[in-house]
Amino acid sequence: MKRIIITTLALIIGQISFGQEAGNINYQNQVRFPDQNINVNLPSNSDILVSVKGLANVKADTYVAIFSVTQVGKTAEDVNELIDKRVSQSLTEIKAKKGTEIFVDMVSFVPIYEFEVEKKVFSRKNYNEIPKGFELKKNIHIKYSDPNQLNDFISILSKEEIYDLVRVDYFSSNLENIKKELMNKAKLLVQEKIKNYETITGQTFANIEKRVADGYKVVFPVEMYKSYQAFSSSSLNLKKSANINQVEKSTTLYYQPIIDKEFDFVVNPTILEPVIQVMYEIKLTINREKKETGTKEYMLITPNGEIKNLNLNK
Repeated sequence: MKRIIITTLALIIGQISFGQEAGNINYQNQVRFPDQNINVNLPSNSDILVSVKGLANVKADTYVAIFSVTQVGKTAEDVNELIDKRVSQSLTEIKAKKGTEIFVDMVSFVPIYEFEVEKKVFSRKNYNEIPKGFELKKNIHIKYSDPNQLNDFISILSKEEIYDLVRVDYFSSNLENIKKELMNKAKLLVQEKIKNYETITGQTFANIEKRVADGYKVVFPVEMYKSYQAFSSSSLNLKKSANINQVEKSTTLYYQPIIDKEFDFVVNPTILEPVIQVMYEIKLTINREKKETGTKEYMLITPNGEIKNLNLNK
């Protein structure tokens, strides 16, 4: 059997230059970018691997913001009264907003202790724990469909000293349709690649053994935020005993989506706001080794010169 092995190697060498458009993310030395060159490995056997990757950027149509509120008081009654007063007025205003739903989640309700110093003559001080009061924590879940409403929620809650925005979750009712779209597009590309390999090798793979595997992965914006610090400090030659007071540096958080450079196709490639990203990959292996077909026959020649067929399957 003649084997045709075709190997295509492409090496793209590019220099990366950062101008003002790159942003402050590149300012610090600890920012590292992976190798940008393509590296195609040699085939290890006679199999042909066909792989297609697809990415879809999906805009959310529903959001859930979670705010945390903490209240401290001397008695259990005080704590409940104070937190209800803070929360109820805010929730009344938020419920008046169009398309909003609210759920209040009880997180914890625990006693608080402090130390009391006990002084004794001719002995060391004793520190005794005594009850100080109670601490109550609740989470406010707000469901909404207009992302601009989040600013209104923050403004309303801040009036009652509720500032802790825990997280914002993104949801889309169109994910199932997006997954089907990715699968259909990938299927067409796989068929196109197979035809291309048939043209190159001069063979047809219609009746050749194939193996297929595929899968999805969904990434939400809350998973894709990164941070960095951009600043420039002076270098001073000081003695080891010198006292240096450094200013606390500001930390920047930014949304870093999955870059679409390694995908065969992208649905909605332009990203203006944080989105839900759906990835789909399908791999197909074509076994080009010829396998023996048919059955083998075994014959026995007797001492009398007779030829008999042997059935070894019995």
